[in-house]
Amino acid sequence: MMETETTRQEREQMVREQIERRGIRDPRLLAALRRIPRHLFVPPAERSMAYSDGPLPIGHGQTISQPYIVALMTELAELTGSENVLEVGTGSGYQAALLACLARSVHTIELHAELAEQARQIFTDLELENIYAHTGDGSLGWQAAAPYDAILVTAAAPQPPQPLFEQLAEGGRLVIPVGARGYQELQVWRRQGGELACRDVLGVAFVPLRGRHGWKEHEWTEWFYD
Repeated sequence: MMETETTRQEREQMVREQIERRGIRDPRLLAALRRIPRHLFVPPAERSMAYSDGPLPIGHGQTISQPYIVALMTELAELTGSENVLEVGTGSGYQAALLACLARSVHTIELHAELAEQARQIFTDLELENIYAHTGDGSLGWQAAAPYDAILVTAAAPQPPQPLFEQLAEGGRLVIPVGARGYQELQVWRRQGGELACRDVLGVAFVPLRGRHGWKEHEWTEWFYD
């Protein structure tokens, strides 16, 4: 399913009612939200809900986040177009596609090979040539392309992974949900003058980050299925 007049109208309504009304004002970000067809990143069974005001399942216990949360995290990254960006947790690929419209280059890493390959295909179909999709443990970051001007983590961590701090450029921003099952604080960390400063933005609920610096396998299973 590609673009139709219905999906264009649904996307415009999403931007006006879910994004602009909640205070997102960055014109470049709003243009990207209007450009990227969110329905292409949603499984066929969920596609009728692609522009609804909430997260949707995409398989492997993962979700595509609520449109507003995607927009907010992107806005918090403060992108101007020249940045090298890392996304931890490709998932459906929707967040990475938006980032690609706003940054010079985007490296995105996904633990699940099937999800990573599905996202790569959509990036190709949309001719997003500045996204580099990797498969692996995102809690380790992606050292080969560091440092990063912005890092976005789309899963909840018990604490910010140290490798991500180490890969953050001077002046760089790390946007990450931190906390336990059911409730986390969306945090923005900034490296300035060799120091790291943090501010809490709002309460959120994400699926857990897995990997060496994320939640352990038994913790993740208990958290998600209890």
